[in-house]
Parts: sequence; structure tokens; C-alpha cells
Amino acid sequence: MHILVVEDDFISRRLLCRYLEPFGECDVAVNGEEAVVAFNDAVDKGTPYDLICLDIMMPGMDGHETLKLFRSHEEKSGINLGQGSKVIMTTSLQDHKSIRKAFKESADGYVVKPVEKKKFLATLSEIGVEFTIPM
Repeated sequence: MHILVVEDDFISRRLLCRYLEPFGECDVAVNGEEAVVAFNDAVDKGTPYDLICLDIMMPGMDGHETLKLFRSHEEKSGINLGQGSKVIMTTSLQDHKSIRKAFKESADGYVVKPVEKKKFLATLSEIGVEFTIPM
């Protein structure tokens, strides 16, 4: 699985990578600008990300704007909505307004920090990310 973790906090970034490393190599971006460059490059090379974990509250470009740019680039590249990268918003925001906004912008999942491994893996399964849990 091709994975991108977009997170400005080192510990959160490392934790997500640790949860995901059994399923594939994780690329990381520390802000929205880096994420958009990595995302566009992967799509343009024909190796799009299968899964993206995207923090909402980042300096500069936040996760909402980043997600809009991801979906816009997919559309311009001929990738239909629902056929592109699975995006899970990972954030400390748990108000209904933030959650609705994320799904309106075509997020596939939403996980509140601190991210618990069991809940995180359940969310991956719910949104159709195929993986095998190592024994």
C-alpha cells in the first residue's frame, strides 16, 4: 500500500507511521504545501497514494484546503470522486461542524486524536482500505 502521512507534530506523525508500516511504506509531509507536491507528483507518475492521513490544523495551508487541492488534482487527472486516494482526517477537532466540513470536502474517514490503534484500524476497514493485520 502506498501511504502518505501529513502531520506537523512529530510524535503524531511517528505514531501513525508506526501503525501503518506493517501495511506499506509511509511517505511523510510536515505541512499542506509539502503534501500537495507529493500528492500531485504521485498522481502524475501513475502511482497515486492508496491512503492519506491528513491533519486538519497545520500552519500555513490547513488540512481542509489541502484536501480540496487533492480532489481537484484527481479530477483534472481523470480520477472520479470515490476512485482516488482514501483520505482520513486525523485531528483533535471533534465538533460536528469540523466533521461535516471534512466529509463535505470528500474525506473518507475522520479520526480524533489521540489516535488509538484499534479505532484507527477499524476506520481503515470501514472505508474499504484493504490490509492484513500481521500476527
